[in-house]
Amino acid sequence: MAVDDIDAFFRKQGLRAELLTEAAAFRRQYNGQGVRKISKPHFPYFGRQIVEAALSALLTGANLLLVGPKAVGKNILAENLAFLLGRPIWNVSFHIDVDAAYLIGMDTFRDGAVCFRPGPVYECVTAGGICILDEINMARNEALAVLHSLLDHRRQMEVPGYDRLVLHPAARFIGTMNYGYEGTRNLNEALLSRFVVLHLPVPGEQELQELLTYEFADLRKEAASTLSTLFLDIRKKYEAKEISGRALDLRGLLDAVRLVRQGLTAEQALDMGLTGKCFDAQERALVKDLLALRIPPDWGREDFFAK
Repeated sequence: MAVDDIDAFFRKQGLRAELLTEAAAFRRQYNGQGVRKISKPHFPYFGRQIVEAALSALLTGANLLLVGPKAVGKNILAENLAFLLGRPIWNVSFHIDVDAAYLIGMDTFRDGAVCFRPGPVYECVTAGGICILDEINMARNEALAVLHSLLDHRRQMEVPGYDRLVLHPAARFIGTMNYGYEGTRNLNEALLSRFVVLHLPVPGEQELQELLTYEFADLRKEAASTLSTLFLDIRKKYEAKEISGRALDLRGLLDAVRLVRQGLTAEQALDMGLTGKCFDAQERALVKDLLALRIPPDWGREDFFAK
């Protein structure tokens, strides 16, 4: 997907022309400034108002925090925003072992001498990239505290023993978070105050159908509708705490459709893409029954795809 293609997509979705113009000006201003290839998103984000709000925040220089439950497209949106701005991405996935030294960098030996090995945040902000802080509420507070001066109006920080780290003017931070995952915690107020927050809505049937037909142009309209309704059924069970979030897997649903195209039956494909991710026998049986209510198990390629 070229930049012109994604511009055309969002223009077709009704994104405000002045925002696209500003994004294009941003790309021209910083064109060629970066050491990493710009990633092309596999999917566009379906949701005009959300894209407008998020893009507006980044164009003003704000740091953006995307909040929402599982499978609402937080990372897809972040990738689309980076591509619209023409900036490379550095992805930091937080877990308990991520510390300040990993983020900024640490001393290492090279050619018999001690030298500084930059971490992903250091590399990103000096190159003017988009730093995606994925599942930021899984990070230890002491790991994130080191970023406070980078995230506020100072846009710089002291690296002990080395030069002061100053943000490239094109650098932006996008955090993502989901309440409810094991190991998550509340963000402290000092960190939260350094972001503008955008709550992403749960995709409805229309958005899911648009995603499916975008990925599979020859998918039958009836199949796209059935798959979308099925996924919403799984979400309802998840929100009612009748099942875990393992089967609420949009990637798994898309993988299942690909397996059907490859010649598997719907039952086989959905078992591999969704049901098989439930390791509790009772939960797996519940999800399997849910799938059977919507999609006949013997449905195959001809039922999903137009000839």
